[in-house]
Amino acid sequence: MEFNVKKLASDAGVFFSRAMQFTEEKLGQAEKTELDAHFENLLARADCTKNWTEKILRQTEVLLQPNPSARVEEFLYEKLDRKVPSRVTNGELLAQYMTEAANDFGPGTPYGKTLIKVGETQRRLGAAEREFIRSASISFLTPLRNFLEGDWRTISKERRILQNRRLDLDACKARLKKAKAAEAKAAAVPDFQETRPRNYVLSASASALWSDEVEKAEHELRLTQTEFDRQAEVTRLLLEGISSTHVNHLRCLHEFVESQTNYYAQCYQFMLDLQKQLGRFSGTFVGNAESASPAAATSPPTVAAATLPAVPTIPVVPTIVGMPNTVAEGVLNPNEVKPPASGTRRARVLYDYEAADSTELALLADEMITVYSLPGMDPDWLIGERGNQKGKVPVTYLELLS
Repeated sequence: MEFNVKKLASDAGVFFSRAMQFTEEKLGQAEKTELDAHFENLLARADCTKNWTEKILRQTEVLLQPNPSARVEEFLYEKLDRKVPSRVTNGELLAQYMTEAANDFGPGTPYGKTLIKVGETQRRLGAAEREFIRSASISFLTPLRNFLEGDWRTISKERRILQNRRLDLDACKARLKKAKAAEAKAAAVPDFQETRPRNYVLSASASALWSDEVEKAEHELRLTQTEFDRQAEVTRLLLEGISSTHVNHLRCLHEFVESQTNYYAQCYQFMLDLQKQLGRFSGTFVGNAESASPAAATSPPTVAAATLPAVPTIPVVPTIVGMPNTVAEGVLNPNEVKPPASGTRRARVLYDYEAADSTELALLADEMITVYSLPGMDPDWLIGERGNQKGKVPVTYLELLS
């Protein structure tokens, strides 16, 4: 118990000395040991790395999980060292609703069939999103967290120790300076004509005491300087390790970009397959037995072949009467299409339609065109004529008139 009391008193004295030194430095009443420029640059670089790593980590978490309540729940599970429960993605939930709606509306109806196809694609999108979140968490978020919760905590701890060592060093310098000043004052020779011998004896005794105090302060200063230099070297090595941290985070960033690229490539391919099934690209995918009504009136954006997988062309299976053999290669020449003697009808265009290729006819809403069908054609498509222009048009974009 006695040892603990002494240690507590010693710690309190050290704390008071550091606090007084720190306050005097802030007030400009004490000198401060300055670190070299290289060390200051290392400190600034470390602080910058820590601040930006925190921001990138938080925003990446928002990107992967936009729901703040879900993020808080995942954080609590991690702190409690418990497994995070599996959560259904929005795409998978939408797929579930679409499938249930299709069963109620009738899976054999056109709307029900389309709901099933779109729901299956949404399910695949949700599964791809789940895999992307898992991959990004392992390859990118985990290394960032490890740096903030591991390396950075070690650096912060050593920096606090270095700060205490510096305060101790400056306090020792201040004590040594005061002791030397007192020693010089006590060593001044008194005037024997005006001062009694007793005062001279006291002055000599005080000079000896201050001399001992100076030696003690110099000894403490040497010890404190050694501890400060050792701690500065340890902290410097840790700060120089920030360069290795940048290299590691760079590799993790490449892995994050790769996983994100794969995720968007999968999403693009899934949606391309869905549009193919719905008949949006019937001009390119002629002969698709599962084609249905088109889903959109605008063509998809052009995507670089080096980024996303190329979609293979499907050869034409049916042969349309009145067309040359070049149709078998997937090319329709509207000029060679001959309208039947009977069976042409007038139709009003319901929506704007952009032709996917030269075999289709672009449409404008509310315009009137002449349409007809040829033997062997996909029932979801007709041949449309507008003056001298001919081409295939989707049935769902038309209102057939009697």
